[in-house]
Amino acid sequence: MAEAILAAAGLAICLALIVRLVLPQPRQRRFDAAARRAWFAIRTRALAVWRWRRNRSEAERAARDAIDRASGRPGKPKDDGVWKGNVYESKSFRKPRKPH
Repeated sequence: MAEAILAAAGLAICLALIVRLVLPQPRQRRFDAAARRAWFAIRTRALAVWRWRRNRSEAERAARDAIDRASGRPGKPKDDGVWKGNVYESKSFRKPRKPH
């Protein structure tokens, strides 16, 4: 399967280069510019997919860490706070207020 895809890509490139050789000089320049734009568009999209996957995995890891810290799972530092419904009040939030 991969060999067929590579062969087809090679054939397409060869045909494109043959067509380019037949074109007059001004059209060759336009052809080259269009090919360059297509290459940059493909490269930009491929890099965006690569970065999206990396950023997504980093976000998932950060979310897991935050959930572990909030739930006080073993091996994580635990703050002796109080759960009131679905709201967690940490001890550090119960400090006395300073008079104005």
